[in-house]
Amino acid sequence: MASQEGADVPSFTGVFGMGVAARMTGMDPQSLRLYERRGLLTPDRTAGGTRLYSSDDIARLERIGELLREGLNIAGVALVLDLESANERLAASERSLRRKNRELAAENRRLERGGDA
Repeated sequence: MASQEGADVPSFTGVFGMGVAARMTGMDPQSLRLYERRGLLTPDRTAGGTRLYSSDDIARLERIGELLREGLNIAGVALVLDLESANERLAASERSLRRKNRELAAENRRLERGGDA
């Protein structure tokens, strides 16, 4: 994932203008506009309407480029990105459930031993 070296800016905060984002990803600005129109990403906007891309946006654009080079069309890219996002949410949920299960098992063992031991 791209990083904003030397900055204490969250990875989801838009800081890169369109030209910088285009250079960072090797894409042209028109492609970035197209991906936004197709709902593949939503950069921040200044009060004047200027797009600002975050490190997360840059990473997503890099992933879009990878998928396009693998031969997917825009609709396929959107589907893959949606599935990857759903998979990440499920993995996080599983981790949380496993952690809760461990806590409950420990509590169960404590209660089986006689309570507050």
